[in-house]
Amino acid sequence: MLELVPENTLAYLRQGGWLHPNEPAHIEALGWGVSNIVLRVQTPDRLFILKQSRPQLRTKATWFSDINRVYREQEVMEALHPLLPADTVPAVLFADRANYVFAMSHAPLDARVWKETLLRGEVDLTLGERAGTILGQIHEQTACARGLVEKFRDRTVFVQLRIDPFYRRIQERWPELKDLITPLIDTMMSSAEALCHGDYSPKNILAHDQGFTLVDYETAHLGDPAMDLGFFLSHLLLKAIKRPGEREAFHELTRAFWRGYQRELHTLSFAQLQQRGVPHLGVCLLARIDGTSPVDYLTEESQREQARSLGRSLLLQPPTDWEAVLTRMQ
Repeated sequence: MLELVPENTLAYLRQGGWLHPNEPAHIEALGWGVSNIVLRVQTPDRLFILKQSRPQLRTKATWFSDINRVYREQEVMEALHPLLPADTVPAVLFADRANYVFAMSHAPLDARVWKETLLRGEVDLTLGERAGTILGQIHEQTACARGLVEKFRDRTVFVQLRIDPFYRRIQERWPELKDLITPLIDTMMSSAEALCHGDYSPKNILAHDQGFTLVDYETAHLGDPAMDLGFFLSHLLLKAIKRPGEREAFHELTRAFWRGYQRELHTLSFAQLQQRGVPHLGVCLLARIDGTSPVDYLTEESQREQARSLGRSLLLQPPTDWEAVLTRMQ
């Protein structure tokens, strides 16, 4: 496997026939994620992204994952691309499986990483509702057309990147919660209800005038859609903790998300998924403080303790509706 870096990528593309021998190109590494190298390639006529998986993730704690996950990501994108609105899923351009690389179309140039704008306290309710709409479409459409995603039953990468570093790590660090988390793991390992993205978060949403482009599908699998709900909402609530002055605006953002999500469900039960998502939210809040990959923006211990307290309460005494979750943050 040739490990790509900006210095060798131009020669790699020319040798593979993806660029003409004399075609100039500017290559730069992008800082997205901890598990891959992501490179932007710009020529006079084209702009695209190269992605290559790495076996060891860039975290303080040692963390490895199967580099074959890049194949899953490519195939999930190819399955979802025709199902979702234009520009939501990048188009796969070519793949080099020998080197664990694939190329995809670039998001619109005006795209901005939603995580960054949220951390600045910029709350866009329309974008929040669209995030719910797109996730609802992923869950509902794959639940109704299981044949499209049956081949994604393998959970190897999801276990390596989510269950072990999030759920099992919290079981180790909070042993009194172990018996409450075990049923969640059991369901995630056995469910085949719909496609679970597994990494649906603001860092993977590139907002632009046409809506947004969703990236990072390597943890996607046929599984439990409730995990996506808890995972995504944990990111919004952690940012509400980070920015207490905009807390009510962030709460409205979660309500907008639920409106968009509920509108798309017809086969799946919204009430059941909302209720099932709450314990996942509790685990994910704890995992982003005490798991293998904690968030880097909650630097004050009082805020970290607030996230811990909320996460524990959602597991020990799960509320029955979303407003009760928000009430516990007051």
